[in-house]
Amino acid sequence: MCGIIGYLGKKQSTPLLIEGLHRLEYRGYDSAGIAVVNAEGIHITKTKGRVDDLEAESSKSIIKSTIGIGHTRWATHGIPNKINAHPHLSADGSIALVHNGIIENYAQIKEGLLKKGVIFKSQTDTEVLANLIATIQKEQKISTFAAVQAALALVRGAYAIAVLNNEDTDTLVVAKKSSPLAIGIGENEFIVGSDATPIVAHTQQVIYINDDEVVELHRDGTYNIVSLLGTKVSPEVLKIDIDLDKLEKGGYAHFMLKEISEQPEVIRNTMRGRLSLDQSTVMLGGIIDYEQRILRAPKLTIVACGTSWNAGLLGKYIIEELAGIPVEVEYASEFRYRKSPLNENDVILAISQSGETADTLAAVELANKHKALTLGLVNNVGSSIARATCAGVYTHAGPEISVASTKAFSAQVTALTLMAFRFAQQLGTIQKSELQKLYQQFAQLPSWVEETLETKKKAQDISKYIAGQKIVLFLGRNKCYPVALEGALKLKEISYIASEGYPAGEMKHGPIALVNKGTPVFVIIPTETELKDKIISSIQEIKARGAYVIAIGDGKDKEINKSIDELLQIPSVPDLFLPVVATTPLQFIAYYSALTLGNDVDKPRNLAKSVTVE
Repeated sequence: MCGIIGYLGKKQSTPLLIEGLHRLEYRGYDSAGIAVVNAEGIHITKTKGRVDDLEAESSKSIIKSTIGIGHTRWATHGIPNKINAHPHLSADGSIALVHNGIIENYAQIKEGLLKKGVIFKSQTDTEVLANLIATIQKEQKISTFAAVQAALALVRGAYAIAVLNNEDTDTLVVAKKSSPLAIGIGENEFIVGSDATPIVAHTQQVIYINDDEVVELHRDGTYNIVSLLGTKVSPEVLKIDIDLDKLEKGGYAHFMLKEISEQPEVIRNTMRGRLSLDQSTVMLGGIIDYEQRILRAPKLTIVACGTSWNAGLLGKYIIEELAGIPVEVEYASEFRYRKSPLNENDVILAISQSGETADTLAAVELANKHKALTLGLVNNVGSSIARATCAGVYTHAGPEISVASTKAFSAQVTALTLMAFRFAQQLGTIQKSELQKLYQQFAQLPSWVEETLETKKKAQDISKYIAGQKIVLFLGRNKCYPVALEGALKLKEISYIASEGYPAGEMKHGPIALVNKGTPVFVIIPTETELKDKIISSIQEIKARGAYVIAIGDGKDKEINKSIDELLQIPSVPDLFLPVVATTPLQFIAYYSALTLGNDVDKPRNLAKSVTVE
């Protein structure tokens, strides 16, 4: 959600800022802008719309400068327009600022500034912060660095900011709280980014700023980091390992299609070094130091949002079935405000692709306050959740650029299955011979998912029908219920068709009222006989109401084949591994339905890739 880019160095800043904003487009936004400084002062260019529009606007007047900041805005305070777009300039023209997050007490601060004669142009909380910094600097006659510290001490809320002064071409000031920000350290240059994607093309050395830290970057390559309390900070410089090719489409029409196709590779990467067929073991080094505490816990609580929540629900089914550990799955946005009893015996597993999801991070911080054991299951090394948790597991999915998450789901479920295997192995809940058999089957998962990529053409044909519908339903039982939820989420996210996922047995308790003649209903067909018999009954119920039934299954059951209208055929796999295999065709359905409707697949309306504000 929103993206910040900053540069201080030897290169011309405008093209570098534009390039960085293109890298950050996946986060979701509705306007964009840049500010650069030279001997003549601050120059701001901004526009409603895409970074391409900003690039065209900035090319009309080439301004030479080697320091600047940029921003892609996802509207919170104020409608999406040019005036509310960032960067924002203080009324006296001295301070330019870009900001991610929400200043909760901006109205009170604004009231005080209005009394001092400050004039505001926008509806944003960000312009208030720019004027607060400028006012403090003018009144106290202090540096921009000191003014930012003083201003942030008065602020309540979340922020990541980058600040320029109109009279200083050699200093860039940045700070953060509850919103991500990283600093790439090059040769006498700095690249600031909301994440590493705009940094990796220039340097692999990066500092991840902690909450309540303010950083002063100097042209000579030195920097100064202090806490809001004035304590000097010595940061850890990390090496980022991101394949630059993964940030490009690589010949695919959209990032979403590329990322669907990458799932076999992603699953292999998540398994690599953790599943040993030779020794019939699973090893998870990231949590081994806390393993006994996890196994002794009365339950495991998973907190997550969106697709990660769906993966967590599936993880619940798998962990309970294999290891016998009770698992609760909570929406992080609810968990953080619910008065749930927490203590040092609790184990909280936070799942987030970005590792920056605000509600999930807040849930972790709440659990930490109660001394619970916090674990992270994230994709991004160095992310806020990875740093806030006691231990965790990385998914190794690589950068996911499309807003609609696909390969992250497969990677998360793979990692959760590995955790379930490890717990079962340590607790002895499954005989060694049976575990060995499951490990052998699990190792085939990447190949099975590779086979499901062949459903692309059939999904494309079915999507022509789906695109003309007002509502679509998805049904599944047991471990296939989270698949139904994920299929519905993907379709509504990018096609904007009302779509709902339900446990198949719940249809008769209300949702069947939505079924009319021709209503599309996707049904995930399990392999096991008992569940298959139950799903046949559900199909008969909805067919009797005129539903258009599309099955996702191996196509081997003749009775089911007689009852359905379409089949998206997938390999015949054990039910334990069916969910990941069955998800791919539904991702294709969402993708091609959105394309048929002419939607922007990678940048759906109103959505952001990483929700870093509440």
